[in-house]
Amino acid sequence: MTPTKVRVEARDVTVHVGELRILDDVSVSIAAGEVLALVGPNGAGKSTLLGVLAGDRRPDRGEVLYDGRPARECSHLELARRRAVLTQENTVSFPFRALEVVEMGRSPWGRSGDPEADRTAVAAAVAATDVTHLLDRRYTALSGGEKARVSLARVLAQQTDIVYLDEPTAALDLRHQEDVMRTARVLASEGKAVVVVLHDLSLAGAYADRIALLARGRMVTIGAPEEVLTADIVGDAYGLEVQVIPQPGTGRPLVLPVRHPGGLSRD
Repeated sequence: MTPTKVRVEARDVTVHVGELRILDDVSVSIAAGEVLALVGPNGAGKSTLLGVLAGDRRPDRGEVLYDGRPARECSHLELARRRAVLTQENTVSFPFRALEVVEMGRSPWGRSGDPEADRTAVAAAVAATDVTHLLDRRYTALSGGEKARVSLARVLAQQTDIVYLDEPTAALDLRHQEDVMRTARVLASEGKAVVVVLHDLSLAGAYADRIALLARGRMVTIGAPEEVLTADIVGDAYGLEVQVIPQPGTGRPLVLPVRHPGGLSRD
């Protein structure tokens, strides 16, 4: 699906923590049918921007719009029905079964009175994240990667038009990293707006429609993967010499650090 309607827009967003400016005059929009990857070095402000976009954090300056309406005017229930958020922590304190955690994604729709729709949504989310064999296990007994996949299933079960994923591949093996990003592409093909924070630039290059590169709280650049992931742009943002190789068949950028003899990078 070609991105068309802008679903979320951040305008001139600035966030402070004490005297420290975490985000500095950042603007970005996300369209229906699009996967937008947020990348950048540690401390760039990626997760903070995601929280602001989700309406979980108020900016000190600027605003976020949902279909042209200020997010601050939306109730908690309205936001929960419009966007789903996967955070980095995946924290559940009580020993719920994995199935019960996935079913929590249906909570915003609890007043709909349609249990069949709930069962269908949960079943689809479970299948998409490969967690069927985990459903009867206690969430607190799962590995980090298993928790991440169950938490993603909860997000998918929420069935919102906007999906925010904060480092969804961090605890996953190679196969499940690819599965998560393919799921993000499926969501976009269904017309959803997807924003994903990634550290793996090659994953961003392979699956995102656009990439927004942040550094030191500012938007360095935003555009198609081949426009953003160049050796000069990435090297300047990360302070590291890299090489960018077009992937065979797709031409999408594969980003690799340049390693010199002895395993040391050249200054």
